[in-house]
Amino acid sequence: MTAVAVGAEERGAVLPEARGPVSAAVLGALRDSAAEPAFPLAEARRSDPYGDDLQLALHCCYELHYRGFAGARGDWEWDPGLLRLRGVLEAVFLGALRSDVDGGTDADRAVASLLVEPIDAHGVSHYLRDHGQWWHMREYLALRSIYHHKEADPHAWVIPRLRGKAKAALVSVEFDEFGGGRAERMHSRLYTDLLAVTGLQTGYLHYLDQAPAEMLAVVNLMSLCGLHRSLRGALVGHFAAAEITTAPTAQRLDIGLRRLGLSEQDRVFYTEHIEADAVHEQIMRHDVIGDLLATEPELAADVVFGIQATEHLEARFADRVLRSWTNERTAFRSAPITS
Repeated sequence: MTAVAVGAEERGAVLPEARGPVSAAVLGALRDSAAEPAFPLAEARRSDPYGDDLQLALHCCYELHYRGFAGARGDWEWDPGLLRLRGVLEAVFLGALRSDVDGGTDADRAVASLLVEPIDAHGVSHYLRDHGQWWHMREYLALRSIYHHKEADPHAWVIPRLRGKAKAALVSVEFDEFGGGRAERMHSRLYTDLLAVTGLQTGYLHYLDQAPAEMLAVVNLMSLCGLHRSLRGALVGHFAAAEITTAPTAQRLDIGLRRLGLSEQDRVFYTEHIEADAVHEQIMRHDVIGDLLATEPELAADVVFGIQATEHLEARFADRVLRSWTNERTAFRSAPITS
């Protein structure tokens, strides 16, 4: 395996290109530290909740709470004007999600639905397992890097908002996500190594400009729920959905990579998830969600929302990718991947 030195990763992402008036205002402010920006709140309220402009603007606001952007002041993280704009964008995004999912309070049923896959299911991982060529696989890996560069980070925000068994159990899952205390085994690091062996760029958020709104929305949901204590139940639901559905998806992607000639050593990111997430599924179902709702039953609707919103956004991303590929087009926003 071609390992990537930790020091080779950028400390902050390169600022992306704007995709509309709202993201242009955010990026303009971050680029010009001396400016006194007037953020377009009215434009933000009218934005397409799933569109490129809103999703990029929201992603840039959230990134300030992670590694930040190269060249942008660190104190933008808590700028009142930017936080006000972020609040408007979040309200638009959340409003659309709550309208587009079924909702409910039956968390057991919502979790159980994740365990059943239709016989005729045909998602991105099925396509890559059976038909995908190298260019399909590399596009998928590049796009999912926007998610996996942050793997487990957003969920760490919920730890101080839990207590008792739910807290301890969630920390045990996070411990595995962070490599059991070994930097080279962190799942985000294993993904970076996978990017390297498949000839892709490994820099933090390197493919942000090419990622469509559907991919950004998947990541933005994690950040949104992580940054709001009031959405702690939704974040637990999101984490459960991710852990429960990962093992079968990872198994299909592992088969696809093997079919395309990648060695077992170089497929470790997915083989690790096949085994680990099968265990995590049980912990999340019984020890995290079970204990959380035993002590805070009023959070059941939020847990259900987190699960359903995750599935909704992942389905939108899968539809975008598969529509592109079946029409022999790139799933990137512009030119096909070259490196």
